[in-house]
Amino acid sequence: MAAAVLKRGVFCARRALGAAAGRRYLLSAAYVDSSKWENRKKEDHSLADLAHLMDRTYERKLPVSSLTIARFVDNISSREEVDQAEYYLYKFRHSPNCWYLRDWTIHSWIRQCLKYGAQDKALYTLKNKVQYGIFPDNFTFNILLDCFIKQNKYEDAVSVVTEIMLQENFDELSTQLLSLYVLYQYLATKREHTWEEEKNLGASLVLTGLKQTSTVGFSSQLYGYAFLGKVELNKGLRAVYNLMPLIWTPGYLNRALQVMENVASLSGDSKICKEAIDALESIFQSVLEAKPGPESAEEVKEVEKSQCAESEETEQSKVPEYYSRFKASTSKSSQLNPWTLWAQFTWLRSSLEIIQV
Repeated sequence: MAAAVLKRGVFCARRALGAAAGRRYLLSAAYVDSSKWENRKKEDHSLADLAHLMDRTYERKLPVSSLTIARFVDNISSREEVDQAEYYLYKFRHSPNCWYLRDWTIHSWIRQCLKYGAQDKALYTLKNKVQYGIFPDNFTFNILLDCFIKQNKYEDAVSVVTEIMLQENFDELSTQLLSLYVLYQYLATKREHTWEEEKNLGASLVLTGLKQTSTVGFSSQLYGYAFLGKVELNKGLRAVYNLMPLIWTPGYLNRALQVMENVASLSGDSKICKEAIDALESIFQSVLEAKPGPESAEEVKEVEKSQCAESEETEQSKVPEYYSRFKASTSKSSQLNPWTLWAQFTWLRSSLEIIQV
């Protein structure tokens, strides 16, 4: 089932993106080619004149047109001018016309940053989207992810995936595959994470996994719920859902177990990969083996009591029950996929490569 789903994804990707000459990975050369964008008809303007116009307009406390900021971004021709454009994007965002920043201006801004080696600026304005108004579409996100993947900057790529998750923008299959690829590359190279990273990774894995009805999708859901359940146990439920597109009812470890049980009941060949099951088991074992002191136990109790007043049992007290259900589910050997998640994504990458003979 998993192999069939991945093969269908390869076929669709090749048909949709085209088989460009040479070698490509998750996105074809035609997909990321900027020649048509660069050759589009646009107005040539002096940045000095546009800057002077905007400064005078702001001094008079009048609104700057969205077309003026669009022309400024389109006429960037150096790394230094990227910094100037960042300033005027900020000014525009804090002006009465901030609502009218055009989608093509956002796309142009990201392309100009990549063109002039200012990937850090692209990422900074994306992470500070409220201050700059940078809310890209799927195509723009894909181009930015592809850039970081080719540079092996997976920490930056994960930051982009986090922003996609916060915007709940996993609608396109290409964005889903790129995001999952980035997440598993990152997990394969970095084992220790802060609780904030675990929350972001968990939410990204869950929301992307819910879009996939395959081994990769179910495993991503399990992996994500395991991360979120760990944060819920250690930091409380509010730390999980605060400023996140997640449900605010307790029981993220229970949801992880439900994924396992649902997959076990399916009649098809869908399974769950070893890494996801191992991650959930390690969380259960760490909780069962931990012996918190009186102060920390009391703190956890107070937090759980304030957040889950309707429930007499806290998530901490349910861990032994959860672990019993986990052992019962893992005893069904047919549910465990012999492939690792990383092996599947390595296979996907090699399948998507095209080498000209």
